Amino acid sequence: AMGATTGVALRTGLYLAQAGEFGFVLLSLTQRNGLVEPALMNPILAAMVLSMLATPFLILFSNRIVMKLVASDWLQQSLQMTSIARKSINTSKHVIICGYGRCGQNLARMLEKENIPYMALDLDPDRVSQAAAAGHSVVYGDATRLQALMAAGLVRASAVAITYIDVPAALKVLANARSHAPNVPVVVRTQDDLHLETLQAAGATEVVPEAIEGSLMLASHALALVGVPMRRVLRLVQDQRDARYNLLRGYFHGADDDTVNERDQERLSTINLPPGSTAIAQTLGELALPAMGVQVVSLRRSNGHPGTTRDETHLAAGDTLVLSGHPAALALAEDKLLRG
Repeated sequence: AMGATTGVALRTGLYLAQAGEFGFVLLSLTQRNGLVEPALMNPILAAMVLSMLATPFLILFSNRIVMKLVASDWLQQSLQMTSIARKSINTSKHVIICGYGRCGQNLARMLEKENIPYMALDLDPDRVSQAAAAGHSVVYGDATRLQALMAAGLVRASAVAITYIDVPAALKVLANARSHAPNVPVVVRTQDDLHLETLQAAGATEVVPEAIEGSLMLASHALALVGVPMRRVLRLVQDQRDARYNLLRGYFHGADDDTVNERDQERLSTINLPPGSTAIAQTLGELALPAMGVQVVSLRRSNGHPGTTRDETHLAAGDTLVLSGHPAALALAEDKLLRG
């Protein structure tokens, strides 16, 4: 009646078929006012409870049901996947943006400025049509579905960014990404840090809570307005980020950092353990890197999964360590880790 396709209408009907809590309120009112015969009350109540019990299974198998009953839905899904694949067929080392709202669009603009290709998936047809007409690399697709991610070039991507605040959907994307492209890092946006550990356990490379970032911005403006020097404000905010985000702790050294003031500042260094390294099979505690003035910021296993940085963690060939420290200490640590 509202113009949706048969497949969408049938799925919606399956999702809404069960009774709800309000149904029990109506049932009690009909009993009180004698609108339903007393003999029918128990069968109606049993039917409502059974429909609620069947709901998870209806939703779980809704796609199979629709595909069997509506032949055109399979064709529509195939055309959708073909459209996504055609858009990404010649793209590699790109960023897959899940959700093209305000956050996704800001990310896309920054990627464009750095000449980094991206492919955005969104379920708002109006937004997709307008953005695509403006030349943005966005297509209609459900990022929680493995077929859509694969069509968008998941295995060829350099990163995945989940920009919408929907933890269950983010967990689905993470599960698909980890099972089919474990080497691709995934950054997740959340509203707060309530589900931080859940998302990290599911394989998120980094989780960015909006509440924390908002509070940091609020604090920085307030400090500046009450007269705290701007360099001090930026340092305070960076210290807070260092404590929260492993990937933003310190900075990686570049050729333009060789000034007198920059040479002795703490920085980051990435070391990939070669097969012949004496550090292989040792634990981080045995290496005693903190005694050298070096901290292990993060560890990524050779299979792409994040590893823990506890003292009892054993290292293996192909592991990548991100270290933080001063240049001299980092040079000693690098020599120790790469020594054959």
